[in-house]
Amino acid sequence: MNVLLTILLAVQILSALGMIGLILMQHGKGADAGAAFGGGAGSASLFGASGGANFLSRTTAVLAAIFLASTLGLAYFGNLRTAAPSAGSVLEGAMPAQPAGAAQQIPGTTPAPAAAPAAGGETPAGSSGPAQIPGK
Repeated sequence: MNVLLTILLAVQILSALGMIGLILMQHGKGADAGAAFGGGAGSASLFGASGGANFLSRTTAVLAAIFLASTLGLAYFGNLRTAAPSAGSVLEGAMPAQPAGAAQQIPGTTPAPAAAPAAGGETPAGSSGPAQIPGK
């Protein structure tokens, strides 16, 4: 599977570079107007008067089709990869899970003792419970 992905990626990169080169070699539609006013050297070109434009545009279209096909292939085969055994975030497997309600301890310190509730089930003055907003 990795060999196929590598081949598709190489085809995509080569077709993209080929398209870039061919598009930069082509001239725009406004360049034909200049040939009518004395720039008539187009007939002495390699592909003839209009053969170069047809050849370059057709080759660009073929390379664009190859680029599109390789992009679709990469997208299809890239989604077929098997997922990791633990479905979820990558970071979930990075650190061991702590039990619910376990307080995190800063390394190098000793844990603070829990405040015991006062008589009558109320919290002592100056301390707050887990769901209370501290007073001003």
